[in-house]
Amino acid sequence: MRRTILIYGLISGAIIILGMISTIVLSARHSLWLGYLIMLVGLSAILLAVKSHRDRTLGGVIKFWPAFLIGLGVALVAGFTYVAIWEGYLALTHYRFMDDYTASILAAKKAEGLSGVAYDKLVAEMTRMKADYANPLYRMPMTFTEIFPIGVLVALVSAALLRNPRFLPARV
Repeated sequence: MRRTILIYGLISGAIIILGMISTIVLSARHSLWLGYLIMLVGLSAILLAVKSHRDRTLGGVIKFWPAFLIGLGVALVAGFTYVAIWEGYLALTHYRFMDDYTASILAAKKAEGLSGVAYDKLVAEMTRMKADYANPLYRMPMTFTEIFPIGVLVALVSAALLRNPRFLPARV
């Protein structure tokens, strides 16, 4: 079971973070919905991990809680993998991400016509966010919480679906 969790978690985390980094590198616009779609695709490894364990180890039958715990384990490994690769990406790019991100937000708001006190307030918020993000004790948990709650939801749904042996039955 540990091997299944580790393998599928590493695969899931790598798919997600590489997808996210690709969208950052290849596109100037960062879409929230695209990010969540990438996470769901990567976290589908939870369903595959639970199914694999159910079919190979347990003879095609699994209860909800063991299935949920496997899914939770995969989500944890995926989350830690996501954070580790993101930190590596940040180091390779000399931690420019937040500078580029805040600059793009400010430019977009200025193009929309935001000015005066409202713009100054946004600049102050972005400056504070950059300062917070520079602290790894702030940045790493924040990065982890981007992905882990979605992993918990996918683990819940996977456990609920796969406890039924007729859902994606084992091949004979």
